[in-house]
Amino acid sequence: MTISSRFTVGVHILALLEFNQETAITSEFIAASVNTNPALIRKLMGMLKKAHLIDVKPGVAGAKLAKNLSEITLLDVYHAVHAVKENELFSVHKAPTIDCEVGNNIQLTLTPILHSAQKALEDQLASVTMEAIVHDMKSS
Repeated sequence: MTISSRFTVGVHILALLEFNQETAITSEFIAASVNTNPALIRKLMGMLKKAHLIDVKPGVAGAKLAKNLSEITLLDVYHAVHAVKENELFSVHKAPTIDCEVGNNIQLTLTPILHSAQKALEDQLASVTMEAIVHDMKSS
């Protein structure tokens, strides 16, 4: 299993909006860039709007960034598109045999380690802004 691609597609959408500020880009345009279905893009744009990362007006083509790129972190995008539920990046099998010494202790032993690993990932995402991502793209 992997983190939902909604996360990277959300980053893609925000970067495209920055690169195309002067143009009212459509979900079809974004979908062509991502190589996916426009309906999926509209769903993700709705999630980004709900998180106050973009502004979209019903019935009007185009979207705009609602914040400066320096104010949007990768963690904001990660949360906005529900890439992973809180403390569920890793899942531990739910019903191991409790009659087994390993089965009886696996969840208790692994859960704090896995939560710590998820926190480390989220801390890293919080340290990177969309401004840095777009800057890297423009420099490449």
